[in-house]
Amino acid sequence: MKPSRDIARLIEIMAALRTPGTGCPWDLEQDFASVAPYTVEEAYEVADAIARGDKLDLKDELGDLLLQVVFHARMAEEEGAFAFPDVVEAITGKLIRRHPHVFGDARDLSPAEVKALWHRIKAQEKADKAAARAAADLPPQEEERGVLAGVPPSLPALTRAWKLQARASTVGFDWNDARLVLDKIREETQEIDEALADGDKAAIREEIGDLLFVIANLARHVDADPEGCLAAANTKFERRFKSIEAALEMQGRTAADASLEEMEALWQAVKKAEKAADS
Repeated sequence: MKPSRDIARLIEIMAALRTPGTGCPWDLEQDFASVAPYTVEEAYEVADAIARGDKLDLKDELGDLLLQVVFHARMAEEEGAFAFPDVVEAITGKLIRRHPHVFGDARDLSPAEVKALWHRIKAQEKADKAAARAAADLPPQEEERGVLAGVPPSLPALTRAWKLQARASTVGFDWNDARLVLDKIREETQEIDEALADGDKAAIREEIGDLLFVIANLARHVDADPEGCLAAANTKFERRFKSIEAALEMQGRTAADASLEEMEALWQAVKKAEKAADS
């Protein structure tokens, strides 16, 4: 097979990889659950390419993400559930249905009216989906109720904490000042200190979770994405630690050869140099 700009070729390749006897042993042994982590990973790699502004890498990563969609669709087709064209039809139908102000007669709407229309359409979609499941003799989906309903458990933990707290804030369960959240952070660090003193590992893990949860809330109060904040901190740590390694390499040494005190001194020197460069 040769590369192609046609989506049909990608679908053919995926089918060939999943053909018993002549396909790829690794691809053949996969199922939805085993492929799902790769799907999430590829989405993150797309986001990383965007963050780095690397359009060439973005093209490749988008291809990898598209492969995940084709992979899942192929497995569903093998089970007789649906195929790739059904996925395309579902999303195109949804986009057209949810944008009557673009593709229909609902013209010249204000942003508030568009938002209200969006919610009405989603509610109708939910009812239609329930009716379709009943017609297909499928069990009804378990319906979540309450303010926190609909926040996916599969989200990254910091993002989910942000969203749960944002939902709770809609009914007034929230601090009205970011500094009050900071007070709660101090309270949680004190509780970690007490758990450490007791040597209770389960309590330590629980208190660390509480601290991370409140930190996500602080990020929300200042309109910052906690995942983005942590990603930036990771990048900064990598950059500074690599600078330590580079400085030691110039001395003919490695990080394993240096003491903590030496590495800390180099770390502070890197911080000072970065601040000087930024000023």
